[in-house]
Amino acid sequence: MVERPNKPSSLVATPGLPPQPTVSFSDDNSLVTATLPTGESITVLLYGATVISWKDSSSSEKLWLSSAAKLDGTKPVRGGIPLVFPHGFARTSRWEFLGKSTSESSGTQQTGDLSVKLDFGLSSAADGLDPKAKDAWPYKFNLIYSVTLNRKDLTTSLVVTNDDERAFDCQVLMHTYLKVNDITKVTISGLDSSSYVDKVDSASTKTQSGEIRIEGETDRVYTADGPVTVTEGGKTLYTVTRDNLSNVVVWNPWVEKAKGMGDFEPKDGYKEMLCVEPGSVGGWQTLEKGDAFEGAQTISLGV
Repeated sequence: MVERPNKPSSLVATPGLPPQPTVSFSDDNSLVTATLPTGESITVLLYGATVISWKDSSSSEKLWLSSAAKLDGTKPVRGGIPLVFPHGFARTSRWEFLGKSTSESSGTQQTGDLSVKLDFGLSSAADGLDPKAKDAWPYKFNLIYSVTLNRKDLTTSLVVTNDDERAFDCQVLMHTYLKVNDITKVTISGLDSSSYVDKVDSASTKTQSGEIRIEGETDRVYTADGPVTVTEGGKTLYTVTRDNLSNVVVWNPWVEKAKGMGDFEPKDGYKEMLCVEPGSVGGWQTLEKGDAFEGAQTISLGV
């Protein structure tokens, strides 16, 4: 991101126009926050382009973030929405903020624009690329990551372009940590009859029967179509829809795993989080020279 000594503290609407979304930066330019006129907000850490906060109009947080998460660029963030590509370095690189755009389609004269999109970029030539990445994965590529906030939903989308002379294989995962109140009252629906790999049972392949309840350490990679709904105590909290992402990882560390992770705090935080992670991780996505891949998720509230 270009340093601007005299930059404004936020990007706001022209005087006389209806209320518009605002975009502000932290003093050290490490965080970008977008806020709708109605109060909804998102905050994105440029390290990893990690969404670390998503709040509704009443300031209720929708993403779980470990109290011990490192936000200084020393390690991937534990919580929020870490972005995984092609096998890790996207979340350990500093991305560039490319700008914002807004939509008037759902706005009114009273509330102004009710949608704001933040774009972030990372390429093989970027200064912020993890130095280890070029050795581990020596291809030319370009990534555009967009985070779009609406009043009742959040969309994250990634476009991967192969700028190399060679084909390359990659995987994509949006490692979303959803906040819940009590994991023992949570059910996940939409994956009935889907095949999955159970990573806590020797990576055996199984078929889901009925709704999912979290009753112990859970790490499953589902191959499925259609939306996934998270319900707590009979109330729908989230509905996750996917575009061109054939897999869903369902993850919760439970007691012992949480104890063993130094950046997972509080240790009983597993009771208040659930990872529902759209991705393309069941195999490898092959991109030929000049080809592009795009995948996205939309998380809707109470649908």
